[in-house]
Amino acid sequence: MATKKSVGSLKEADLKGKRVFVRVDLNVPLDENLNITDDTRIRAAVPTVKYLMGHGAKVILASHLGRPKGVTPPKYSLKPLVPRLSELLGVKVEMANDCIGEEVQKMVAAIPDGGVVLLENVRFYKEEEKNDPEFAKKLAALADLYVNDAFGTAHRAHASTEGVAKYLKPAFAGFLMQKELDYLVGAVSNPKRPFAAIVGGAKVSTKIGVIESLFEKVNILVLGGGMIFTFYKAQGHAVGSSLVEEDKLDLATSLLEKAKSKGVSVLLPTDVVVADKFAADANSKIVPASSIPDGWMGLDIGPDSIKSFCEALDTTQTVIWNGPMGVFEFEKFAAGTEAIAKKLAELTGKGVTTIIGGGDSVAAVEKAGLADKMSHISTGGGASLELLEGKPLPGVLALDDA
Repeated sequence: MATKKSVGSLKEADLKGKRVFVRVDLNVPLDENLNITDDTRIRAAVPTVKYLMGHGAKVILASHLGRPKGVTPPKYSLKPLVPRLSELLGVKVEMANDCIGEEVQKMVAAIPDGGVVLLENVRFYKEEEKNDPEFAKKLAALADLYVNDAFGTAHRAHASTEGVAKYLKPAFAGFLMQKELDYLVGAVSNPKRPFAAIVGGAKVSTKIGVIESLFEKVNILVLGGGMIFTFYKAQGHAVGSSLVEEDKLDLATSLLEKAKSKGVSVLLPTDVVVADKFAADANSKIVPASSIPDGWMGLDIGPDSIKSFCEALDTTQTVIWNGPMGVFEFEKFAAGTEAIAKKLAELTGKGVTTIIGGGDSVAAVEKAGLADKMSHISTGGGASLELLEGKPLPGVLALDDA
């Protein structure tokens, strides 16, 4: 499987005085005044950058922010990140007005050993997402070696994540990238058993690939979130006005049959919290999962489901979680997701490996204040899903072999 590729370690690199092009993921949320509202991704980049600085490298940081599609509005500039980045790194980070060109080359030439320059948003050029070879060559011309520490974009073959590694050798994985691969590939290829996966989220369609590939690997599969109603309807249950993907009913039936044939224990909720509308202040009640009344929609798993899910998780040695159990943004429908987060935090303390696989599950764990109680929190939503599906990641394949 291509994802098992082992990449070259940064610790083998000769760095003193070398210009190092580092692709990081600084795609952080900003408010309307361009203040950073969550600096998780900036903090995640720090260990690699500090290591490079400490070994006398001249560090050139490249990232995208948002989806500017080749235009340059101020709200997509990386400039607002400089103060926080400087504070975390303990040096004054210089900011370039562009990511290629003569001015940038002059700035790079002036970086002292251990110094850091941040390039402007690489997506200000359409060529970035097109993985244009000429653009990749211009980026490569800035440096002596390449480090990719942007796991969140490793599933995309862009100029700064994949193209540049063709022209800039050696190409190494940064520490964050390495940790992601160790945990996610390790969990999937050689987990301590019993191995459970918790898959939630709104739609079956976005998780089919993951569910199917997990059947080959897990002992227990716990399903929650809006996707469960497609399974219920396929079994002939009343689902009220809950979210259902009508065109996926046959698929839901075949997924459950496949699980049975593989000997995987699949847990669906036995009770659900229903609401009379999709709103934070909706009226709610708990009903059996098999009989949701007309005009009501399921927005969370119920207390019996929480109990049976937690009992099943108590038997495990490795757990991977992707997707919330309910509409956790509404306090009234957050109990299921919070209970899973608490249970995983408790299990981590007992030596169970717990991996939060990107996206909304990460937001839920952070909201519960339990992020530091998990074994590993993935910084990549799409990338972690594709890795769990066993798909090769272009940004990883482009790096040098160990």
